Formats: sequence, structure tokens, C-alpha cells
Amino acid sequence: MRIMRQVLDETDRRIAAALVAAPRASWREVARCLGLSERTVVRRVALLYADGTLRATAVRNPARFSHLIPVALRIRCRPNKIRQVAQALARRPDTVWVDILGGGDEISTIFFLEGPEARNNLLLRDLPATDAVGSWTAHTLLRVFPTAFRWTAGLLSPAELDELVPDPAQPTASAPSYAPVDVDTALIAGLTEDGRATYTDLARRAGTTALTARRRLEALLDSQALRLATELDLALLGAQTEALLWISVRPGALQEAARPLSAHPHVRFCAATTGLANLVVAVAAENLDALYTFLTDAVGPLEAVTAIDTTPLLATVKRTGLIRH
Repeated sequence: MRIMRQVLDETDRRIAAALVAAPRASWREVARCLGLSERTVVRRVALLYADGTLRATAVRNPARFSHLIPVALRIRCRPNKIRQVAQALARRPDTVWVDILGGGDEISTIFFLEGPEARNNLLLRDLPATDAVGSWTAHTLLRVFPTAFRWTAGLLSPAELDELVPDPAQPTASAPSYAPVDVDTALIAGLTEDGRATYTDLARRAGTTALTARRRLEALLDSQALRLATELDLALLGAQTEALLWISVRPGALQEAARPLSAHPHVRFCAATTGLANLVVAVAAENLDALYTFLTDAVGPLEAVTAIDTTPLLATVKRTGLIRH
């Protein structure tokens, strides 16, 4: 069994942060960005991936797959059963995130459900049949703001970050349209298992050529149909405090409020949703004082915000589709 690191030195942390921002960046690109030798980067990342400290994967964008229904659930459970429920949710292939929240009796999870029948089965059959579940609220994700995916725990300067990955288009809907082809299903499956798989390996899996695999991957990324991700324990990068913010914003000002929040260095995820809280924000900060400062200085001045529910995370069970060790 692989043993994940409990601590990283400054060089490893900066390399990991670069790979969070640019999961398929070449070792040469990472070395040039960070001012390191390529040999140093290769040696260190090999160890980080080998022991499972870093894992590379890919996540579909439901906005580009019309059959997918993205739903965020807040599930209230009996505290003595919450870990079992969280683990059962994490084992489901349609969950992307599973977190145990600060009160010890609530789980937050994001589902990518395969159509209305899957959604109805979850909400009308599976959850009601689970004795440990008391109640839940469901929020459909309407739009994800991609700027939040540039989070690096402050370990990269703005210039370094811009060198690795350009600032994404703010509204997801502005990306080029996605026209699927037959090989995409196999490519996406291969990238989900290993986000850094070589084009040769992807081509072998999809029954095509390496050149075609590369072109299709570029099409998937350019159209924002697919997001590559590097998964790790954020505490290794100095983010000791994670929280979910369920924010109520006046509908006419939703875009205006989401834009600065999604670009904030502490924000890892930002999406407009249905429900009483119509904006959900995932924050990863150095400590509780940094979270307080974010609430007062970043959220506080937004006049369109009418209410906020801040829920710290106790434990992460699944992230970007990968179960935590």
C-alpha cells in the first residue's frame, strides 16, 4: 500500500502547486516556470506520483454533456453513521466530491447524474431508503466559474501562473462548441484513470493513433468539455482550513458577485446553483484567521449578498472523482 506524504518541503510544494494549476504541463515547462532544473523536477515528481501524494485525473464538464445533471447535495445524517454514509457515497461512480462538514452530522457531495432517471432514483429511492439519512437539500449547478481552478495556495506568483496556464474565459458558455467523436469515450476513461497518460497509451486504449489522441484531447480541453485535475491533500500546500460557503445573492447581481470571488486566491471552486443559496464557493485558506479575513474583506463588501452559511470541512472522502486514501 502506498503511503502518502505528511509534509512537503518548499520545492515539492511549488512543484505540486504548479501541477494543480497545469496538470499536464511538461516537466520542462514546470522547471522553467519555477526556476529549477528539469532533472530536479523529474526526480521529485516521480516520487510524488509513486507514493500517491499526487494523482492525476480528469473530470467531465456537465455543461458540455447534455445528459449529465450536476447536483450538489447537503445530506444530514446520524453522527454515528456519517462515515459509513460518506464512504458509501464515495464508492458511487457518479459522485465527484464527498466531504464531511464541520457539524459532524452533514455531508456535502457533488453528483454528475446520468440523466433524469438517475436523478429521480437518487432523490426518490436511494436517499429515502437509507436509514442513517435524515434529510437533504439539492442544488443543481447552473454554471461553474473556471477562474477558481487557478488556485495554487499562493505558492506561485501571478507571473508564474500566467506562464503555465492562461486565464480561462470567465463564462463557461463562451468556449468553442464540443462535437464528440467515437474515440472520446475511451480517451476520457483513460484520462480519468491517469490524467498524465501518454498519447501513445491513450491511443492504444482508444484504438487510434497518437496524433489523433492528441488532437482529440486538445479539442476536449479547448471546448472545456474536460478538465484535467491534480488531486492531493491541500494541507500539504499549507491550506489547513477548508470551508464551503453557501451564499444567497440577488439574482440580477449573481455574475457580478461570482466574478471577483472565483478569482480570489483562496477560492478553489465557485458555481451558481438553484436553491435558497444560489452561489456555492469552496475556500482553502492557511488558517481560520485567513478564512475570517476572506469573509470580511472579500465577501463582506459585496452588497448583493443577502445571506451566507459558512460550513468548515472536517474530512474529505472523495475529490475530483478520486477516493482519498
